Amino acid sequence: MSFDLQGSNMIGMSRDALASLRAVLFRDAGTNAANYLYEAGYAGGAGLYEAFTRWCRTRQLPVPEAMTAPDFEKRAGEFFAELGWGTVSVSLLHDSALALDSSNWAEADPASAMQFPGCYFTTGMLTQFFARVGGEQLTVMEVECRSMGAERCRFIAASAETVQHVYDAMVQGTGVDNALQQMA
Repeated sequence: MSFDLQGSNMIGMSRDALASLRAVLFRDAGTNAANYLYEAGYAGGAGLYEAFTRWCRTRQLPVPEAMTAPDFEKRAGEFFAELGWGTVSVSLLHDSALALDSSNWAEADPASAMQFPGCYFTTGMLTQFFARVGGEQLTVMEVECRSMGAERCRFIAASAETVQHVYDAMVQGTGVDNALQQMA
């Protein structure tokens, strides 16, 4: 089934174009590139949510915020894959965070050998997208990244407090699952 980009106020862009844009921004703007990419992604998150809502309607599915968790996990994965972002699984972690995992996420560049997770555009985009779905402000943090050599990109969406706790725990060497278990 095809996706109506124009009707969804979206454009198609190749992975090579996104990789080139990221590389040029990091080359010319240094560490500021992360902020620029995040802001651009955040600006597009509302449109992505609207596109997902239209995509659901064309399939006679409930609006995203009315879906059961298992149905949302399945449909969000299908939607992101159809848009070309990659094969995605969405799941709940310890009842406090939503995880989005992909072994072939479009923004990741394994050749870049980054020191930190680097899908900044995606992080901004998903922050706005999940805030729309959840009806409240959620924060998204990438905790694993193929640009760092990981086997997958993993993003978690949760309250700012939860994400801060996970970040602080990771800085101390604690894994995401253990950090979320500590909060339970």
